Amino acid sequence: MHRLAYLFPIGLFFFHWIAAADIAVNDDAGRRVALEKPAQRIVSLAPHTTELLFAAGAGSRIVGVVSHSNYPPEAQHLPVVGSAGNLSPEAIVARQPDLVVAWKSGNVATQVEQLINLGIPVFYSEPRRLEDIATNLQRLGRLSGTSAVAEATAREFRADYRQLIHDYSGRTPVRTFYQIWDQPLITVNGAHLISQLITLCGGENIFAALDTLAPVVNREAVLAADPQIIIASGKARERPDWLERWQTWPQVSAVRNQQLYVIDPDLIQRQAPRILGGAKIMCRQIERARQALREEAKVPR
Repeated sequence: MHRLAYLFPIGLFFFHWIAAADIAVNDDAGRRVALEKPAQRIVSLAPHTTELLFAAGAGSRIVGVVSHSNYPPEAQHLPVVGSAGNLSPEAIVARQPDLVVAWKSGNVATQVEQLINLGIPVFYSEPRRLEDIATNLQRLGRLSGTSAVAEATAREFRADYRQLIHDYSGRTPVRTFYQIWDQPLITVNGAHLISQLITLCGGENIFAALDTLAPVVNREAVLAADPQIIIASGKARERPDWLERWQTWPQVSAVRNQQLYVIDPDLIQRQAPRILGGAKIMCRQIERARQALREEAKVPR
């Protein structure tokens, strides 16, 4: 009995440690994030992480978001704790979070580190591949205790992704210029998630070889690459005025064949499940450019 009495507290500690360790994941920065119980008060520090949390079934547990967290509509009514690039650590702490979901490349590192130093669990989200969106859903569902919803959403996302691969793989490549902004002229390199979408749709990113994730390029480089389609995003779903400026260069294949398109940036530039909706739009646009090239090839020179 004496030996059992001695071991019993150790056993309790062991089983408590096992239970706590059950809610543990690695985030996109390679850090281990562990909670003793599912998060009940979550602060989201990027629009895409807000969407991920809602999609993972944890929307009712969000107690703070950053500006531009506009989807789903319920997110627009949540308290704002700053912008992604200018957080208010004081406002975040005031929300008494038991989990903060941060954006590795979009938040100010020192501001997030303040939260970590206060002992607040922080999960860094940085999906760089489409598959990463599905795994983010699963890990956030685990941390929030909403795995059933998160797993179902992840399965649906993967199924839609596989369907796009089936529908567009093996098609003739189309030289594609994706334009984020005009002044300065900003695009994406091959490591960017948007470049993966271009490849998925049978496009060929003309600036894939550049080192910077979202590089600034000059107009001469675009003209030299002669894109067969130009897709713009900007800051709103409306067609940006600067897209029409390409009409100045009719020698460019995309201009000559009138293959200038726009995609709602909320659909294509957020690493969340809706990105596949943006991908479907992009694939249809690239397919139209591919068809225009076929038609152009039939015309005698």
